Amino acid sequence: MHYHQYYPCDVVNGPGTRCTLFVSGCEHQCRGCYNQSTWPLHSGKPFSREMEDRIIADLQDQRIRRRGLSLSGGDPLHPANLSAVKHLIARVRRDCPDKDIWLWTGYVMETLTRAQQEVTALIDVLIDGPFVQHLSDPSLPWRGSRNQRVLRKAGSQGAWMEVVDNSG
Repeated sequence: MHYHQYYPCDVVNGPGTRCTLFVSGCEHQCRGCYNQSTWPLHSGKPFSREMEDRIIADLQDQRIRRRGLSLSGGDPLHPANLSAVKHLIARVRRDCPDKDIWLWTGYVMETLTRAQQEVTALIDVLIDGPFVQHLSDPSLPWRGSRNQRVLRKAGSQGAWMEVVDNSG
């Protein structure tokens, strides 16, 4: 996996102060996307064990408390990213169990492959759907167009529920 940018202190991509990783690789290539530089799968920098360790250390840093990890891109659920993203999420769950994990994808929840579902089973909030330029709405929290949904796990079965107040 490659990544384009890592923000150790981000207050834009999810609620609270967060660590945010923008991965490379996107099949959707949505018209009007503000992150077109992340589309090529091997663009940016290789994701390394050192970067993974840095994310964990930043999430555990008591000087600047982070609420969680945000994964965007590109697309974290791009088939080529699944193994590395799943490994990172599993490590965050193990080493930082009090942190929440948000993930943005251009795929729609109902069409995810089994491998993609294995990744989303480990996260707390999923923002799904491609960016659709004519449905763009800058007033929407956490997403860029009205077709995209903010989905949160609910209940003991981990069923996904759409967040209607959009506060996260």
